[in-house]
Amino acid sequence: MIERAIALLNEQQRQVKERSAPWMVAEQLKDICRREPESAELLAKDLENLSMGIVQAEKKIKAFADSHKSGGFSCVSPAEAEEILREFYGLGTPSGFAGVNATKVLNLADFL
Repeated sequence: MIERAIALLNEQQRQVKERSAPWMVAEQLKDICRREPESAELLAKDLENLSMGIVQAEKKIKAFADSHKSGGFSCVSPAEAEEILREFYGLGTPSGFAGVNATKVLNLADFL
């Protein structure tokens, strides 16, 4: 399913200018697909729907940036963009960061 999601993203990338905001959204989504096969499956299904394309996803990120403008400047961090994309595509929390798979943190102060 990873290959299918990436193929759909490549197809949509060919329809926008290289290195444009929607093009970069596809790059970030490819990274998610490679890390999380379960997200790739959901993404592949969503990307077949025209209203769920990379252009529409980028509009969500732009709306967030516009609403957080400081003077004439606005930006979105990669983590914020990923959070927006996860919400837009319903991807949820990446495995390994929550629930049973959460990494245990050892606090050395606990030993003092």
